[in-house]
Amino acid sequence: MIEVFSYHSPIGYLNVEIKDNHISKVSFSETPLNNDSDSSLKERIFLQLDEYFDGDRQQFELPLAPEGTEFQKNVWEKLEKIPYDSTTMYLDLAISLGDKKKIRAVGGANSKNPIAVIIPCHRVIGANNKLIGYAGGLWRKKWLLEHELKHNPIKRTLF
Repeated sequence: MIEVFSYHSPIGYLNVEIKDNHISKVSFSETPLNNDSDSSLKERIFLQLDEYFDGDRQQFELPLAPEGTEFQKNVWEKLEKIPYDSTTMYLDLAISLGDKKKIRAVGGANSKNPIAVIIPCHRVIGANNKLIGYAGGLWRKKWLLEHELKHNPIKRTLF
């Protein structure tokens, strides 16, 4: 069974697709989908997204099932390990996968991440700390990175 619904975030709608009680897609949209679903997973997703956008959640604890090649899934698993309020470069991801020559393949897999925000592909930047490539638009990538920086509990306690 497939369920689809939208979550209204501060940076637009997030359209969510659930297959077999796992999140298979989260994508940005300008228009919402029908929100007739009343699954308990939907409630957990909304709660955790609310907490994230309120600055109270740094890591999601949701069942994910992104569809892609084994290489893409390996890249997406690496993305999930990038700490909140941190970034990494495409080259560093390629090296962590064992071959710096795979930098373009890593970029391609990152751009095909089907679960935006929850799998934090926004935390991958280009060389020289440049914001490049984000399916949701660079303004959203910038917003997400600034949001995480603003809500870093360690940095908040320093001020």
